[in-house]
This record gives sequence, structure tokens and C-alpha cells, in this order.
Amino acid sequence: MFMMLHLFLLLLTTTITITITISTSHTLSYPHFQDLNVKQTIEETKLNPTQIPKQPQHFTESEEQGPGKLKLKLYHRDKITNFTTSRHHQTRFNARIKRDSKRVSAIIRRLSVTGAGESSYKTEAFGSDIVSGMDQGSGEYFIRIGVGTPPRNQYVVIDSGSDIVWVQCQPCAQCYRQTDPVFDPVGSSTFAGVSCGSSICSRIDNAGCHEGKCRYEVLYGDGSYTKGTLALETLTIGKTVIQNVVIGCGHRNQGMFIGAAGLLGLGGGSMSFVGQLGGQMGGSFSYCLVSRGTASSGSLEFGREVVPVGAAWVPLVHNPRAPSFYYVGLMGLGVGGLRVSISEDVFRLNELGSGGVVMDTGTAVTRLPTTAYNAFRDAFISETTNLPRASGVSIFDTCYNLFGFISVRVPTVSFYFWTGPILTLPAKNFLIPVDDVGTFCFAFAPSPSGLSIIGNIQQEGIEISVDGANGFVGFGPNVC
Repeated sequence: MFMMLHLFLLLLTTTITITITISTSHTLSYPHFQDLNVKQTIEETKLNPTQIPKQPQHFTESEEQGPGKLKLKLYHRDKITNFTTSRHHQTRFNARIKRDSKRVSAIIRRLSVTGAGESSYKTEAFGSDIVSGMDQGSGEYFIRIGVGTPPRNQYVVIDSGSDIVWVQCQPCAQCYRQTDPVFDPVGSSTFAGVSCGSSICSRIDNAGCHEGKCRYEVLYGDGSYTKGTLALETLTIGKTVIQNVVIGCGHRNQGMFIGAAGLLGLGGGSMSFVGQLGGQMGGSFSYCLVSRGTASSGSLEFGREVVPVGAAWVPLVHNPRAPSFYYVGLMGLGVGGLRVSISEDVFRLNELGSGGVVMDTGTAVTRLPTTAYNAFRDAFISETTNLPRASGVSIFDTCYNLFGFISVRVPTVSFYFWTGPILTLPAKNFLIPVDDVGTFCFAFAPSPSGLSIIGNIQQEGIEISVDGANGFVGFGPNVC
């Protein structure tokens, strides 16, 4: 017996439905083809950003709160006027892919294994154990939190592959431009620097000491960096005040961190925001990345109470060489209701800590090992011979010219996970517009290594829950 997760995109209505059924065989009971509303999808690329107030007196980004539960609104960068650099979809797409390629390259370098079996990855709680979604990934999803006392509202990017909470700080010897005023610790009554002799400081492999203060330095794959001091500070989320959160206070920062004040790490390490909440929230969180083009916001929730009933659960796979990342057990891929002939070993994490499948909010486009990608792509092409092809665009080699189409029929695309769950994606999560005139591409790309990454385009609109305490990740049953 195994759980089968069915995700149907009903493009003739405004709803998406997830259904969980029980089956005793591997026969898929959901439709093998679905409709992609081409006209609507292109229309949704047109921006109508919302100017979100910076410092309103009664402003809160929290929707629901209670004992052991926090829920925040999650914004796509296109929703925020100050973060939007272009109203042209093709320009934004090109910038997104450029950022995405940098992040993937950086992740692969971090997780690469040398010929001697040594990994280049280093666990440094507030050291180099950080990858920013702002410059090495898409940096597309943001929340708003209050930093200090009184709280100063700041946008921060969420990143499931990072183990740090940090913001730019005054005095700012070198800072990039951000939407809100740079946080000034002098104005906060709860800011307390971490001393060099602190146990927190001793956990950092490359920690430094200056005038008795514990210093950190984070270097990124593209040459960007943040440098500063560690501190204990109060964070405010809606009406909830969380004291003594370890944050990085960056006084020297450089890179493409445009708009946001810093980063909220949601990784699996003890010093991420999730790790620091610990028993207060049960090591669990849930997120729903809002689909592109929708008027609503997504959500980010913390706490045991947010773990949904009816989700399809997949075991997390622990990689001691990369504890920040959330690895999942992927067995295979499906197209049109049929499983593609790909060896399960292609997706397996080996004993040296290489390979495997990571779920990452900072990566946009799902990457697959070349052998798996080629078989997957070819299966998709064989089921779409009725659609006019177009030349490849950027990292995509399988594109279609859908100019003039109202809607098209496309085969379903599915992920087969360990223990049985099958996640079937909405059509708009795997066939995406790359310009304003009807060029759509198959939104997967080959990985130059054995690592697979499930990116945020494929995660959009699906409730995803991480139960770190018990070692599971869940899909559904809710959507956004």
C-alpha cells in the first residue's frame, strides 16, 4: 500500500485541488494529460506590484498566531514595487536565470567531493555554512520581520539552504542598497554583542575576535560577502516577540542583495531560525510559495500545530556533510502517467555524501543529473509532438512556440518518492513562459554533477511542510 498524491490544475476554474488516495499498485489514477491555459499564463506575466508600507503604525505580516504557532505572509519579489527592476517579463526572466545559475554553481561547489573522498563543504555555524538566495539563487521570496526593540521592520529573504539570520547594521562601513533604513543597534535596547569567549563564538571555525567581540565572515560563491559581529537580539513577528535570537550584524556587505536587509535561514542546522526556535516550535515549519501571476501572497508558518493532516509524507535523508540542506528520497520521474526508465541509483545519496536530491527554496529551476534529465526530456518531447517547437532559450533546450494558442494539452509530470507518494505538478510548474509572445520552455535543466535540486518553480502553489524533529517532508493537502 502506498500513498499517491494527485495535484490537478483546473485551468477553467480558479481552484487547484489536491487529493490523497490509497492504491495497491503503481497505476496512476489521475489524468495523464492536462490543459495549460496559454493565454492566461502569458497574461499573468504582466506585473501589477503592490507597494507594501514600510513602517505603518499597526502593520503586521502575521496572519494567525497562537501558542506554538507563527504564520507570516510570504511575498514574491514581483509583488513589491521597490524590488521590481523591470516590467518586461523577458528581462526579469533573464535576470532570474542568471541568479539561479550562480546559486546552483555555488551549491555544487559546496557539496563537491574530492578524489580523496573529502567534501569541500564545511560546517561553520555562522561561518561559511551559508548560501544566500539573494545573489546565488533567485532571492524571490521575502517576509517582513521586526528587528530590535523597538522593532524596526525589515524585509529578509527566506533560504532553506542557510543556517543564519543576518541583517545589515550601522555603522555601515560598506553596505549595499536596501529598501528600509539600515538597522542601527544603538537604537535597540535589547541588542547584546556576543563575546569572543562565548560558546556561540566557539562554534564558528573561522571566527575572529576584535575588541572583545565575536566576528563572523561569510563568503559567497560569486565573490559577494557579509562581515560583522554576532549578537543576541529580539525579533518581532506580528505580535510575537522572540528574544535572544543569534543574528549576524553585517557592517561590511557586498553583492547583489538588492532590496532586502538580510536573510532568514531555514536550514537544518542548529543556528538557523528554525533550529534556534527549537522546542518552542517543535522543529517544524510549513511554506507555500505563491504561484506566479496570482494576486495573493504565500505563507510561512512555524510550529507543530502547522503540520497538516492529510499530507503525503516523504522521509528526509540526512547528509552529515551538508546538514543545512533538506535531502529527500526521490526514486524516479514520470511523464504522461508512465514512469521514465531511469535507475534509482541516479538519485541516491552515496556514502561519500555526493549525489542525492535537495529541496531548495533559493534555486528556481529543478536540476537533474544529465542522464536522468535526457531521459525525462525525451519522454516529454515524445508526448508533445503535436506542439510547434521553438529554439532553446538560456538553460532550456526544450521550448515551444505557443503564440496564438488559447490552451494546449500537455502530459502530466510527476515525482516518484520513497515509500510511495507521487507528486504530480500543475502544468504551469513545468511549462513556463520565457517571453511575452508565447515561447514556453520545459522548466528543468541538466546538472553538471550528480546532485539533483528541486527548485521553487516546481514547488509553487503546493503546501510543503518540514518536520525536522521527526525527519519528514510533506506535500499538500493545501494549496496557495
